[in-house]
Amino acid sequence: MLDVQLGELLGDGPPGVGEALDLVAGFDGALTHGFARVGEEASGALAALAGALAASPLGDRMAEAAEKVAAGSVGDEHLAALAGGRAALLGAVHDALLARLDTAVGRPRAAWQAAEGPSRSDNVLAGCRGWLRELAITGWHGVDHDLVTSSDQAIEALLGEPELRGLAVLLDGLAAELRASCPVATMDLLPARRWGDLWTRALLLSQKGTWHGAAEPVSGRLLILGADVHEHATVVRVQVHGILEPAGGAPSRLVRTSVAAAKVDTISGPSVWRLMGAYPVLMGALAGHLSLDISDMPLLPGGDLVWHDDRASAGEEADPFATARVQLAEAEAPPVPPLDRHPVRIAEPVLLEGYTIDGETLGLGGHSLPLALDRLPSCGPLTPQLVSASTACIGLMRWDGGRWLVQPLAVQATVKKKPVAAHNGDWATGPTDPKVVKADAKAGDVVAVLRERAGRLLRK
Repeated sequence: MLDVQLGELLGDGPPGVGEALDLVAGFDGALTHGFARVGEEASGALAALAGALAASPLGDRMAEAAEKVAAGSVGDEHLAALAGGRAALLGAVHDALLARLDTAVGRPRAAWQAAEGPSRSDNVLAGCRGWLRELAITGWHGVDHDLVTSSDQAIEALLGEPELRGLAVLLDGLAAELRASCPVATMDLLPARRWGDLWTRALLLSQKGTWHGAAEPVSGRLLILGADVHEHATVVRVQVHGILEPAGGAPSRLVRTSVAAAKVDTISGPSVWRLMGAYPVLMGALAGHLSLDISDMPLLPGGDLVWHDDRASAGEEADPFATARVQLAEAEAPPVPPLDRHPVRIAEPVLLEGYTIDGETLGLGGHSLPLALDRLPSCGPLTPQLVSASTACIGLMRWDGGRWLVQPLAVQATVKKKPVAAHNGDWATGPTDPKVVKADAKAGDVVAVLRERAGRLLRK
């Protein structure tokens, strides 16, 4: 159980983590000022990054790249090497942290197996690399509207290739953030780590090669543990964590699946669930706490089901807490794809019971674990007050800001001497709280109004 080894998990971090993150911060500082003219401090940061990886397979390429870039020769191969080195350091930090978490919860994890993926057009990727190279040379401080706009052609070309649309969305997101921040030179505080992460991931994805492998079709029973809702001004994504019992009696596996929809910022709260109308089977299972029978659903090597609602059917009732108590400890966790090996991407399902809560801190076995209450979505019944009154929680263990914390997905609590349970996905087919239903009805169906207006415009 997690509480038995919580002290080991929350104690001093794995050795070298702080030093590795300092090296990444040094590189991000150099990227902020750009590689057009590399000063002494930036040159030292590049050399330090290369030195940390001297004994690795990247050693020679990193040393050459640091030397060439410091001398003003910025080639695609040099930037690729530096991005690879930065990703490798963060990957090592991720692996050390995840290994400690797996040990604490006693979780088996499959090993990553390299696999062939679909071929990709290098001509299209070259345009992407060209824009990322200009960003690196200019630096974040030098980004203006003209530089951001020059990404449009590369993004349009990527969108034309189905297998590259993920990279296109990543590039478009980075461009949107930069556009909203222009002129960047006037910003008091830059999100250097975040922009460095996005730049690194985009540059590596723009190289020819296999990063995620091919999907395999799987069938069996999916037992839902909980849903993590990511809501932004223009998009909402529901990521469902669960346990797959494969057909044929193979061992159970931890899996995830995600569905998303475009939105506008006026659609918020419980209304966002109306955008998920294309997935009635999945939404019904979330709201009704039902198991799902899936057939030939594509499963990526990293544990992500590519959701097809027409390949799933609702099964029997399956209480997520019962599932977690019986199966979570034994289910095999998926391997982590190379580019997903980053500390901020750790999000591992856990079951916590018998704890106390003081403010935003959970106490268990004499140890304290911060709660990520800021991640509670506004579209569900789970509130900080319910979390405070709870005694059992299904959550995601995360590592952020140099510490472990838990993000609640569902809780069991006692309210007015009555046991209650609340899950993020309880309102997936509509709110059940009478007060929320009344307020929702008074506000009107924003989604329906916007769709009607859009239809009118299209008819014109």
